[in-house]
Amino acid sequence: MNSRNVPLNRVVDLTDPDKNVIFNMTVDEARELVRTGPAETIQTIDGSFALVTVDGIKVRLARSMDRPLRHFIAKLVDGPCLVVADRVDAIHQWLVDNQMDNQFHPYYTRMVPAHYVTELQLLGCPDPTPTFERFFDPARGTSTDDADALGEAYVRAAYGEIQKWIENKAPAGPLGVCFSGGIDSGAVFLLTLHALLERGDVPTRLKAFTLSVDGGGADVERARSFLEQLDLSVYHESIEVGTADLDWRETVRVVEDYKPLDIEAATMGLALVKGIRARYPQWKNLLDGDGGDENLKDYPIEDNPELTIRSVLNNSMLYQEGWGVHSIKHSLTYSGGLSRSYARTYAPAALHGFDGFSPFTRPEVIRVAESIPYIQWTDWDHERLYELKGRLVAAGVRAVTGMDMPVFEKCRFQHGALEDGAFERAFPNDPMEYRRAFAGLYS
Repeated sequence: MNSRNVPLNRVVDLTDPDKNVIFNMTVDEARELVRTGPAETIQTIDGSFALVTVDGIKVRLARSMDRPLRHFIAKLVDGPCLVVADRVDAIHQWLVDNQMDNQFHPYYTRMVPAHYVTELQLLGCPDPTPTFERFFDPARGTSTDDADALGEAYVRAAYGEIQKWIENKAPAGPLGVCFSGGIDSGAVFLLTLHALLERGDVPTRLKAFTLSVDGGGADVERARSFLEQLDLSVYHESIEVGTADLDWRETVRVVEDYKPLDIEAATMGLALVKGIRARYPQWKNLLDGDGGDENLKDYPIEDNPELTIRSVLNNSMLYQEGWGVHSIKHSLTYSGGLSRSYARTYAPAALHGFDGFSPFTRPEVIRVAESIPYIQWTDWDHERLYELKGRLVAAGVRAVTGMDMPVFEKCRFQHGALEDGAFERAFPNDPMEYRRAFAGLYS
């Protein structure tokens, strides 16, 4: 028989089904939607998921923004074998265990993009090209509400996600927020506290954890000021680490990527969760504000030579998805935007036994953000765009909680935890160092 006509005889699903947190249906029902339904029905799955389905020779994969998912095709004597996992090293280990690691290269793995169904028709050699069908496609710039109303809609959507998550995932036990005192982590902390109070829960379940390296960094001072202004200092804990605890090479291994900004941020995140775990061995649930910058387009465009304000405002979910799966700039190994870089949050937390959650990754929150008429409100002006986020989120937090959230100047996580000068000592100047470290993982 011609190898082109040999059907797939094995799919190895290494994903952890317990990591699926779906609110409105069972995991089996969600999996059936992915297997049989038209793509648009998959957006009805409410929650966090990474799903693998098989129907004859057709394999369909789908994931939410906060659940990385990868696949690799191995060759057996009698046909191909698709291996699916949340991590590259999990795929590699399976191949080692089955004496097939000589087929492996990390760049042969593929990342399933968030918000798409990835479909493979597996017939044998040569490997077929996956197809991608979007299942989440929010309308852009359609809202006619004013800024305060839209800010409330955005924050109220995030609040609803926090309420569902607490009710279904963390109804008891301690809750931690990875807290820098910035807009996103500040909003998540205040909304979580408000949710606990509204459900008549014990608010002291909650803590705000801030990373401090060598006793310094702007984040600690900002976090303290944020909470002091609201008379909430009792919730704060500083996690102290030393510069020697920041190991970017270890971060490359954990995150399985080499993009400098993501490795820098993940190095801080890894130090933070490691410090929390050392202090609280039984702690399980952590919240954070990852995705808030992407939703409200709050990145300095000038720092990226590939971007202009027109590309940012004219492309749907550019920061969440990158240039898109059908773009010439789309990597074969990775998806784009936050879909790719969410590993910076997911992997450190998972490594240390935490279940992480950010409401800003949820489709209904992104849908509100995409409806904002950015072009009309900013008239293509960078500074207006950067100012918009604080105004919207503060207005929304005030409307939902009644609290006036302090808003500070933006500071990246990797800079806020370190004193001036320490960053240069902790990280390489040459971005190729990160690539070489990644390439060396399997050399």
